[in-house]
Amino acid sequence: GQGVTPSIVCSVGEVLNVGYVVAREKVTSTFKIQNTSTLTLRYSIQLDSLSSTRDKDQQRIPSFITSSLQRTEFVGTQNYNGLSVFSVFPTEGEIVAGKSEDFIVTFSPDHESLYYSDRLKVVLFGKEIAHVIHVKGAARDHPMFVEGGIPLDVPVESLAVTFPTPSQEALKGGNELPLTQLQEPVKSILLSLECIEGESSPTPAVTELKVGSIQTAQFPSKKSVEFGFDSLPLLQQKGFTIQPGKGTIERGQVKRISVSWVPPADFRADDPLLVTALLTLKGDIKEAYQILFMAKVVAAC
Repeated sequence: GQGVTPSIVCSVGEVLNVGYVVAREKVTSTFKIQNTSTLTLRYSIQLDSLSSTRDKDQQRIPSFITSSLQRTEFVGTQNYNGLSVFSVFPTEGEIVAGKSEDFIVTFSPDHESLYYSDRLKVVLFGKEIAHVIHVKGAARDHPMFVEGGIPLDVPVESLAVTFPTPSQEALKGGNELPLTQLQEPVKSILLSLECIEGESSPTPAVTELKVGSIQTAQFPSKKSVEFGFDSLPLLQQKGFTIQPGKGTIERGQVKRISVSWVPPADFRADDPLLVTALLTLKGDIKEAYQILFMAKVVAAC
């Protein structure tokens, strides 16, 4: 006889990020698996959220409490209705040698969360794990989002029922509130910039934020999302350059905001800089994000 090693090629690497969707809507993403071996492969698709050992795995201490600062949980937020937030079709079958199969991943969140995630395994002949994909997605109650930097929140969701803040309720009706009257920011984001000290002029430190508007049928208005930073003169005085500092985003679009930093003349290398500014988004409601700009100079290797 002849031993043959089963082999596949997947169109998706280690991570499949389906992006943002408005809560209670669905979005789909597709990936392809090709059978590159000389025999027919019998496969099954398994999700960690449907694993029989999931309840036991959830009894472990979360990583954010232990010494590890990395977010290592593959199964994140799940739906309140008990249904899996991610589903895959087909879940089992056969792929003939040299042929390929398309798989559809459906993301259907029933509430707002930035930490929907699961792990998908391609298992051959019921025992060999041929490929693993970390599936991620995020849902918002309103069609706008800010992404980037280092989130300063906890990636494990509370089961407590939360209610909109008074400012959100007021702004739903179209009432304008000055920024100073808004409740505390919906989220805090840390931007860490390290400027490399060279022999001549220092190399600017660069990072970015993404501001997006989600395409949705729940909000029929085609109104664009406006965004803008406060304290731009102070940021410029401290060496930060933000492009663009304000603008508009149409439905279904994402705009990249470039943030760079060069130490000002009066900067002390032994004293890291921390400047806070508010990024305000205005669409169907008005939201404020607290952005912490932390900058320092590091010596070149």
